[in-house]
Amino acid sequence: MLKKLAEVIRKKPMIGWGIFLASMVAVFLLGLLAASITERRAEIATIVANRIDQIEPGDTRSENYKNNFRREYDTWKKTQEMDFRSKYNGNAEHDVLAERPEMVILWAGYAFSKDYKAPRGHMHALEDNRNTLRTGTPENPGDGPQPAACWVCKSPDVPKYMHDHGIEEFYTHQWGDLGSEIVNPVGCAMCHNSETMNLQISQPSLIQAFSDMGKDITKATPQEMRSLVCAQCHVEYYFAGTQKVVTFPWKDGMTMEDMEKYYDEIEFTDWTHGLSKAPMLKAQHPDYEVFLLGTHAQRGLSCADCHMPYKSEGGIKYSDHQIMSPLKNVANTCQVCHRDSEENLIKYVTDIQDKANEIRNRIETELSKAHIMAKKAWDSGATDAEMKNTLQLLRQAQWRWDFAVATHGGSFHAPIEIQRILAHSLDRSLQAQLEVQKVLFAHNITDVPMPDISSKDKAQEYIGLDMKKEVEKKEKWIETVVPKWIEEAKQKGKLIAEK
Repeated sequence: MLKKLAEVIRKKPMIGWGIFLASMVAVFLLGLLAASITERRAEIATIVANRIDQIEPGDTRSENYKNNFRREYDTWKKTQEMDFRSKYNGNAEHDVLAERPEMVILWAGYAFSKDYKAPRGHMHALEDNRNTLRTGTPENPGDGPQPAACWVCKSPDVPKYMHDHGIEEFYTHQWGDLGSEIVNPVGCAMCHNSETMNLQISQPSLIQAFSDMGKDITKATPQEMRSLVCAQCHVEYYFAGTQKVVTFPWKDGMTMEDMEKYYDEIEFTDWTHGLSKAPMLKAQHPDYEVFLLGTHAQRGLSCADCHMPYKSEGGIKYSDHQIMSPLKNVANTCQVCHRDSEENLIKYVTDIQDKANEIRNRIETELSKAHIMAKKAWDSGATDAEMKNTLQLLRQAQWRWDFAVATHGGSFHAPIEIQRILAHSLDRSLQAQLEVQKVLFAHNITDVPMPDISSKDKAQEYIGLDMKKEVEKKEKWIETVVPKWIEEAKQKGKLIAEK
């Protein structure tokens, strides 16, 4: 055969040159492949065995991780960006109360009626916690209004403080007492062991919650851990006892009804409504609990699969730590599994969200009316016995509404469950109106004029808030107190100024 080939090449030299060039291209490509493999092995060896910096055990300063884990660090830093807004959310700050003034009425008497903005990325967690009107303006040790518990999900400095000083000691403080101690935003040490970089649970509350359910969290699989580190914060919780200890109400189960049953049995109330006097529950952000009820979790996916998709660079595969809505990066999130166009996939998501928000909008209208009608009943001389059924329905209706809307992406994570919960909230809102109408009729009230709550300002004025005073006081506090906290933290070596 070789003789025949040689004869062909002798007669047609161009064929020989073609074979020669093809061979050279093949050798070149094999060389590139070999170089790439060598480079990848070198990079992996560098990361695993030759870390540039030695990280102190439990170090909460993410800047000290950047030389060893540059890709993860650089993508984590991008959580400070505010460049994406989907139809219903994103990473850009916006005033939810301005968009939905009825929520001011729903939270009357509670700090959320003063200020509630859409969440931004992890890099903003501490800044937003300090700047919100909800945390007040504490200047002296022991000043309120909020307990130390309000720091818990905002910084890896919290579990570090608990480790160094004790969990009980942490909870003896008010929020303002720890301003120079809790200074690093949600970062590496929140989810990773600083020595091995294995995923770890740093929040005692989650460990205790598993123990209360008879489960051992140390037996969680690596895939389960890729959701459990998120469940340290993205969950429903409450402040228990006089020391306001962060506690997860999972003892009876993790559904909305399970947690409501738990709260009812211990007779827990977050606050008494400022208009209706109903004993209220405030849902936090039960993202993990709702996620478990959806199709993605039931098929074995974790939070990180969609919110921290894998990326490849220079032969290194790593997780994108710009944790945010998967809709910003559909190619690396949804399209990894779903073979459909980006346009169609986004449409599927927004169609689901539209349906949930249709019910939500109606609830916020009807539930705010029910609270206002209840106020009229009290003003007209209603008794506790007459109002008992109304108050119970208001508590149940608002718990369901809040549970559904406080979840980040809940209407997508488990759309059937969220629409079920919202439907039950609307039902109880209308039942509350019927019950309070009976009381009003008994006191010869046949009409309750609705106030003008068409804007945030009008709604806040209606419930008695002096927002001008609140804002001015907070702005002065941010200018004077926060810089002192930051300077003290730097002097203690707890904070590193980015170069």
